[in-house]
Amino acid sequence: MKLLNKRLKKQRPYPRVHIKVEDGRFQIAGLNQWYSYWRDPYHMLLTVPWSAFVALIWLSYAGTNAIFAIAYLAGGDCIANARPGSFIDAFFFSVQTLASIGYGAMYPKTFYSNTIVTIEAMTGLIGIALLTGLAFARFSRPTARVVFSKVAVITAYDGVPTLMFRTGNKRRNQILEAQLQVYLMRNEVSAEGQSMRRFHDLQLTRSRTPSFTLSWTIMHPIDENSPLYGVTNEMLKTQQVTIVASLSGLDETVMQVIHARHIYAAQDVLWNNRFVDIFHDTQDGHRYLDYNCFHSVVPLE
Repeated sequence: MKLLNKRLKKQRPYPRVHIKVEDGRFQIAGLNQWYSYWRDPYHMLLTVPWSAFVALIWLSYAGTNAIFAIAYLAGGDCIANARPGSFIDAFFFSVQTLASIGYGAMYPKTFYSNTIVTIEAMTGLIGIALLTGLAFARFSRPTARVVFSKVAVITAYDGVPTLMFRTGNKRRNQILEAQLQVYLMRNEVSAEGQSMRRFHDLQLTRSRTPSFTLSWTIMHPIDENSPLYGVTNEMLKTQQVTIVASLSGLDETVMQVIHARHIYAAQDVLWNNRFVDIFHDTQDGHRYLDYNCFHSVVPLE
């Protein structure tokens, strides 16, 4: 037992994860921020902004050449046609070697410099492979251009109170076999008095569509089987309710699975309102969508 306690004391404690409630939403400090992944360099390089990614590549490139330039200078006059002791000449010779350019104006002339060139050549091959892989991984990541309505509404539909919100595809292509799942999270107290945050699935009128091209109105009937049955607006705020919508499907352009997610807090749910209709008829019998009213709602009379 004493040995076990000593081992536990020596173990590094897990860092604290700070959770705060902002605008009715639970915010986890550092969530999805690239600087949170400094212990995972690969993930950090995938999530860092493009400007910072390019800056890191340039700094790494310049730093690597500077290190090898110093190594060449440490060997004395070991580069033909280079000025003795010139850091600039050694630096640009390193650039030519690292990139396998080999102009021939400067070349190694001692065993020491040939050894450094061999090491640098191998470093260059590995570096190019890593850079190519990182750039491809960043470019090939599937992204979704899906927009969700800023608010959700609760209004009667076919005589049943219904939770509704909209989602639209901004790319004007098809998302095949799109499916959407909606979850409700709220604070609850068990029969034993234990407080916890519970997750509930919200059953939808239609949770799948073979082709998601324009817009999609998501509807959850609030009946006896719904976690929202009998809930009031004040109860939503007291229980710190959040509604999470998660959409996934196959982008027909890149043939990759894409994901989109949106969170509605209690204040984002409007009672006794309805969405403004975005479908309109033309005089020649056609229809068009007006996305200017995508987020607009009107109160019921």
